[in-house]
Amino acid sequence: MKAIAHWIARTFALVGGLVLVALVFVTCISVTGRALNTVAHLPFVKANLSWLSDLLLGVGVGPIVGDFEIIEAGIAFALFSFLPWCQANQGHATVDIFTSYLSAGANRALGLIWEVVLTGAIWLITWRLYHGMLDKLNTNETTFLLGFPVWIAYAASLVAAVAASFVGVQVIIERAQALIRRRDSFASEPGAGH
Repeated sequence: MKAIAHWIARTFALVGGLVLVALVFVTCISVTGRALNTVAHLPFVKANLSWLSDLLLGVGVGPIVGDFEIIEAGIAFALFSFLPWCQANQGHATVDIFTSYLSAGANRALGLIWEVVLTGAIWLITWRLYHGMLDKLNTNETTFLLGFPVWIAYAASLVAAVAASFVGVQVIIERAQALIRRRDSFASEPGAGH
């Protein structure tokens, strides 16, 4: 089960990374198009370099229509796609000002508690994302410029959130097993409890 959870986490991270790279390209193309369109409309360019202005306007340079809608949906998916990897590798930000003074066993127990809380939060987000997707599906809401059905972005994010929920449960199991193994090995040591 651990291998499956780590494979799912890695796969979603890779897909999220590819989506993020694609979004960077969309942003670069859109910004470049917007800048070239601005240049084509400058009074100086129109008066002195009309051929350049005509060329740029003739090919229709400008921003990608609905670029922010594409980026908004893609970033949401990418964010949820990185969650399973972060869970599997215990990559969430921590502040260990106080925990650095605790014993290793206390830190493991505290880590398990926080993993349960975090996984619970991810399950809650997943549940609400599911209901949000159903709402967008039932109302047939679309984006303003592209007319893209909003529920599709919710569904893509939901799939990644479900993966994060599954990985979170697997991480809880791993941490609990590690805590139990450490306790059992401590109890079986000669002189323990004396």
